[in-house]
Amino acid sequence: MKTRFVSYYRVSTDKQGLQGNGIEAQKQSVARYLASLDCEHLGSFEEVESGANNRRPMLKAAMQLAKSKKAILLIAKLDRLSRNAAFLLQLQDSGVDFVACDMPNADKLSVGIIALLAQRERELISERTKAGLAVAKSRGSKLGNPNPESALQKAQQVIQERKQDFAQAALKSIREIQETGIATLNRIADCMNKRGEKTPRGGLWTATAVKRVLATSAA
Repeated sequence: MKTRFVSYYRVSTDKQGLQGNGIEAQKQSVARYLASLDCEHLGSFEEVESGANNRRPMLKAAMQLAKSKKAILLIAKLDRLSRNAAFLLQLQDSGVDFVACDMPNADKLSVGIIALLAQRERELISERTKAGLAVAKSRGSKLGNPNPESALQKAQQVIQERKQDFAQAALKSIREIQETGIATLNRIADCMNKRGEKTPRGGLWTATAVKRVLATSAA
């Protein structure tokens, strides 16, 4: 019987989750690991949640599936589970086997030590941040942005400029494809993908995405 796996992916912030960068990197790591084995992948679960929060419904669902199917919970990196040592050690005692792609041969003792070190690192980061803010405050520095409306406007302007720059670069590629006689949106999208071009979110091109770029240039 083939070894069974259930994969779990987590990113810490909504921004990471929306961009897909953190999740995609984890998926690639897991895919490479699975490809090296003669195994069965039963399913995957994704979650956007802070490492400090131990209430994770998708992780719970992944563990339940793994336990019911006698499968192994597979993660890309150990710190994707948590930097809370108590939580990680509790997971060890849950009866669900798990493997981290970045240290597949780690035994329970090694994982326990790493969990304690990871939690200490998280505590030190928090302490350094608080100390830095306290020093700044003692020197009379005003914490936070004194003009949030202006900062928001600048941020929106930067985002808009980046969108325009991307649209111009994408439009140039689309025009080059059109010059070869390819006219339909679907075929243009296919050519963009074959050229290795990426959408603003790093995904594959579709007819809708091509249409948006053309509509932006027309406007």
